[in-house]
Formats: sequence, structure tokens, C-alpha cells
Amino acid sequence: MDIGTAKASAVERAAVPHHCLDLVEPDEAFTAADFRPLALEALRAIASRGGVALLVGGTGLYLRAVARGLPLERSGADPDIRATLEARYAASGLEPLVAELAERDGPVAERIDRRNPRRVVRALERAIVTGTARPPEAEGYPAPQLWLGLAREPAEHRHAITARVEAQFAAGLLDEAAELRERYPEDLPAFSAMGYREAFDVLAGRTDIETAKARDARRTWAYARRQGTWFRSEPDIHWLEPGEGAMQRALTLVVPFHRALEHGGYAERR
Repeated sequence: MDIGTAKASAVERAAVPHHCLDLVEPDEAFTAADFRPLALEALRAIASRGGVALLVGGTGLYLRAVARGLPLERSGADPDIRATLEARYAASGLEPLVAELAERDGPVAERIDRRNPRRVVRALERAIVTGTARPPEAEGYPAPQLWLGLAREPAEHRHAITARVEAQFAAGLLDEAAELRERYPEDLPAFSAMGYREAFDVLAGRTDIETAKARDARRTWAYARRQGTWFRSEPDIHWLEPGEGAMQRALTLVVPFHRALEHGGYAERR
């Protein structure tokens, strides 16, 4: 999934080291909770070499999970185990599940709300899969951070999105989608990403390419607006207007930030 996700090209990745790309196959479950430990590992390794990492992207949940921390569940859930536990609950009630939970993780069993069978089942499933029923902590990156954002005018933003869609189709999005369709079913969660659903519709004859491009652009614009709402809730973002002065403005923020890192190290977050 290279074109539809606008993944950094081989040339770009050769010029600047990139991390946390090509981690899983499209049919593998993968969430922000799975991404966070891998990203934190990469960030710590970069910091240990005296580097400054750029965490780049537009998915607010992933950025917040990595940088600030969120109590996220890992995708270590096992649907077969959960189905078995739910069947046991239906057949024998909650007490046997609570008793097993107490054997695996007594403190959690003592605190858990026994009026909520779903919570008991989930805790026991977590204990079986991960070895502990305790939910994950809200671990974030414990070092100084500088948040920069690009604030585009809506009309300019929509034009850029339309151009992006055109460029992706021109770069071979349909061919990429055709290759993926040969290997995986179309209803994978990964293929809900903008562009792939539209490409599959073209390949299947359900729509024409121009209609698909227009729908892709509309969906992307709606997603961009939701992103804007998300990031308005993030504190301490320095918003920059794209243009000739954006880089200079960014440098006025980054240079002193980098100097502060050199003197203060990475031990404490501020």
C-alpha cells in the first residue's frame, strides 16, 4: 500500500532515514496501541545518537498516543478466546470467570465491576493473551517536544487534495489496487483508506474513474476537516501558514529548540 498511503518513496527514504514503515501486511490487525511501542523505540534510539526526530503525519490519534500518551489497548485480543469466554458465561454465569480471573490477576479481580460481564470477559481475555489483566498505561514520549502545524486556507487545501488524488491515480493507484485485490479480500479494514475503496469500485466496474476521483477527494476533504477539529484540541501547536515564510518561521522555532536539547538532554519532558 504505497501509492494510496503516499508512503515516502525509495529515493526519499535513501536521502533521509525513515522509521516505522512497512511494519505489517494489509490483513494484519494493527492499531495505534501497536504502533506506539515501535515508535517510542525508534525515538529513543534516535535520541541516543544525539538526533532530533520528526514525527510526521496527520493522524491525530497516533501522534497523541506516541507523543503525549493514551491508555490504549494492544491488538493482542484473541477473538477465539473471547468467543469461548462468552460461551462459558452464557452457559455457567459470571462467577467461574471471576474465579479464573482471580487466579490469573487477583488485584484486578478484586476491583472489577462484576455487574459488567463484558468488562470481566475482556479482563480475563487480556490476562490469558498478555499475562496480565491490567489495562495499559498512558505512556508517552518523556522528552521535550515541539509541535508544528500547517494552516492552509480551505480553498487552497481543497485544491491541494484534488491535486493529490489526481497524482495518485496518475502514479498507478489502480494498478496497485489490482495487485492488492488479487492477494486480499476487498473488505479488509486497511482498504477503507481513502483511494482504495474508490479504486476497487473502478476495477469492478461499479463506477467510472472520474466519479471515483471526485468521491476520493470528497472523502479526503471530510477527513481533513475532522483532523482540523482534532488538532484544535491539542495544546501548544505552533501554526504556520504555508508559503515562502513558513520555513523561516519554522527555523526560528526549531533552532533554539535544538540548542536547548543539546544543553538539557532528553531526560525530562517539558
